Amino acid sequence: MSQGAKLQGPWGKLGGAGLGLAVGGPLGALIGGVAGHFLVDRIGAPFGPTPRDVVFTTGLVALAAKMAKSDGVVLPSEVEAFGRVVRVDESARSGVERLFDLAKKTTNGFEAYARQLATTFGDEPALLEDVLDGLFQIAGADGALHEAEERYLRAVSAIFGFDDAAFRRIAARHVRLPDDPYAVLGLDAEADEATVKARHRALVAEHHPDRALARGLPAEAVTIATRRLAAINAAYDRIVQQRGSR
Repeated sequence: MSQGAKLQGPWGKLGGAGLGLAVGGPLGALIGGVAGHFLVDRIGAPFGPTPRDVVFTTGLVALAAKMAKSDGVVLPSEVEAFGRVVRVDESARSGVERLFDLAKKTTNGFEAYARQLATTFGDEPALLEDVLDGLFQIAGADGALHEAEERYLRAVSAIFGFDDAAFRRIAARHVRLPDDPYAVLGLDAEADEATVKARHRALVAEHHPDRALARGLPAEAVTIATRRLAAINAAYDRIVQQRGSR
């Protein structure tokens, strides 16, 4: 996706077309508070089935808002990173800002939003990984992952069903770990050359942005996948360079 691309799909649906949506649970309530519509979540509901792109984007915004609240400080760099991950058309900006502010203030804890995402995308864990990647990009915008942010991200990761090894693999794409870059590929440093190559090929195929485009996912998912693929390729290149210099 081009650097200047702007998100229009999901947010356009929150305006006059909002009555055509069907989102329930805490995320539905959040959208309803912004769009002024009562939205429900059940197959056969008056407004149709749950729109997955809206659930994805709203969940990402809601969890980012709760993360900003977790350490009590919202830095300019984090706001800038949020704008890079969640890119909106200027006409929709005020609605997204209202959504972000409302999510910070709601009595629902982040757990409720994370559980709804886990339920909605339980059959597609790569999308849950997309959400975590987006949150990591925002949290690490100031060059460091703070203790409160790490606790928050670990908790979200656990709700999503990722174990500690998976969390470390995802984190390694964004922060330096002792065994980075192997952690990015989910490998031990002792892995042989064939294993490293095979793992790299598999990850490229699994996380290529074209897959997100083919599934009709929102622009955020494509942006996140593009950056994730860059991190995977960079880790592989570092391993090749390290082994070549031995």
